[in-house]
Amino acid sequence: MSVHQLWKFPRGTECSEAMQIVKNHLMGQLSSEQLAQLHDSIWSYHSHFVGADKCFSIVMQRIQAPIHVVWSSVRRFDKPQAYKPFIRSCSMSGDGQVGSTRVLELVSGLPAASSMERLEIFDDERHILSFKILGGQHRLNNYCSTTTLHECSVDGQLATLVMESYVVDIPAGNSREETRLFADTIVKYNLQTLAHISEMEGRHQSVEETSS
Repeated sequence: MSVHQLWKFPRGTECSEAMQIVKNHLMGQLSSEQLAQLHDSIWSYHSHFVGADKCFSIVMQRIQAPIHVVWSSVRRFDKPQAYKPFIRSCSMSGDGQVGSTRVLELVSGLPAASSMERLEIFDDERHILSFKILGGQHRLNNYCSTTTLHECSVDGQLATLVMESYVVDIPAGNSREETRLFADTIVKYNLQTLAHISEMEGRHQSVEETSS
């Protein structure tokens, strides 16, 4: 099994507190049964400890496409612009495995110009990817994001639940809510774009399979 990661998650009391923060974010979005099914993944990959100077959030997107179709876009650390419209270009150093870095040039009009990021976790079997921002021209200092994919069903059809959580420093002069609103807006837009692309590809593959 291909499991690689550079950093460890909080444990003990810290993790229990972090787990409760996640559950508070997900209440109303997932049923108690769904939360129970996703407990291990949430505990291991989305339960970040959040200090007073940090902002945390978790965003979900249900996509009506098989998990392998969605993962084919998410796993491309070398090509995030495939579903992240605010990225103009990406230059990667490394082999696409943990420890690889990338430099992103962002589109004009944003309060940012570039970002340097490192791949922290990559698991092709469990569909998990995490990266950390190391530097660049932006205000998202110490931003660390983790994305996990999970099989589910939508209207009786095979689908994918994408969960993306992040922790980031609260910039001077901003509140936690202002920071969350800004970052959530970007993450949600990215995941909506991922849904659109994946659902189109899923329908295309379905037509091809039917034709053959």
